[in-house]
Amino acid sequence: MKFNRYALSAMSGLALSSLMVTASIADTVRLKLAGTYPATHFGHEIVENMVKEIEDAGVGIKISYFPASQLGSGEELVEDAIRGNVDLVQAFIYAQTDPRLEMMNLPGLVTTFDELKSVYANPESNMNKILSEIMDDLGLVYLGNTGEGLVGIVANKKPNDPNGLGDKGMNIRVWSSEVAKKTTESLGYRTTTMNWAEVLPALQAGVIDGAICCTPEWAYSTFATAGVGKYFIPVNTAIEASSFYASGKSWEKLNQEQRDVIRAAAQKAALAAIDKSWDRNDGFIEKLKEAGWEILEYNTEERAALVAHIQNNVWPDLADMIGQDIMDALTEK
Repeated sequence: MKFNRYALSAMSGLALSSLMVTASIADTVRLKLAGTYPATHFGHEIVENMVKEIEDAGVGIKISYFPASQLGSGEELVEDAIRGNVDLVQAFIYAQTDPRLEMMNLPGLVTTFDELKSVYANPESNMNKILSEIMDDLGLVYLGNTGEGLVGIVANKKPNDPNGLGDKGMNIRVWSSEVAKKTTESLGYRTTTMNWAEVLPALQAGVIDGAICCTPEWAYSTFATAGVGKYFIPVNTAIEASSFYASGKSWEKLNQEQRDVIRAAAQKAALAAIDKSWDRNDGFIEKLKEAGWEILEYNTEERAALVAHIQNNVWPDLADMIGQDIMDALTEK
């Protein structure tokens, strides 16, 4: 009888332990993170580290990470996050859901690394506070901004008047942004709106002459390594950026401790991407040159003239698009 009592006690203990483990597994929140960084992009490792930091925090979160636009492009992911089909996103925030998001394309706002960090990396910057409010209106939760560097043009042929404001004699791709379209056309280019996935084959086929799209790293890793393109024009009119954000529907299911861990990890990852990317730009300019590309650089006077042209001729048109109050907040000194 003693043996039976001991056996029963042991069995009861095992059953209780099993129930506790089962309950712990059941309590684990499983989230889906959709990203756009290719596996070869340095940002991919940063996102992987972010995921590990969240999972290792011991707050009951497991994350399945899908990089390289496996779950959709940036345009698609914002819609999926609003619907709650994905829980967390790393992608550029396109403006098709709200014209105020065109503020992310404001040209000439950032021209130096210090400005990039103060505008994009500081959670209390006017841009980040406004972005958080807009995303809240959309049912999304803003977590952090990355700025990888300033965007230039990749081209198969040399434009006319490459560093001036005259007609370039070229048709180049712009992304789905009225601001990007207005800005690029004001510099003398004809434009065709095209999703990112279409750009490389369109350049290969000669459908377009070039594309405004890329930091030097993206220009090298996407185009030069594929044997496409001959010129890089660092117009620097926009920031190659992406953001971390969450579905509001998913966010509501998390407790405050889980939210705090995710937000802190996302902000840390965003700052790491900014710090690392800026340091890499010069190295990839050299790689482009080694690949036989010509860099059509601006001198100081040409750069100042370009920025003044944008601020005097493009900025006034943008207030109607994003709102004068937002425009004033972003451009105040």
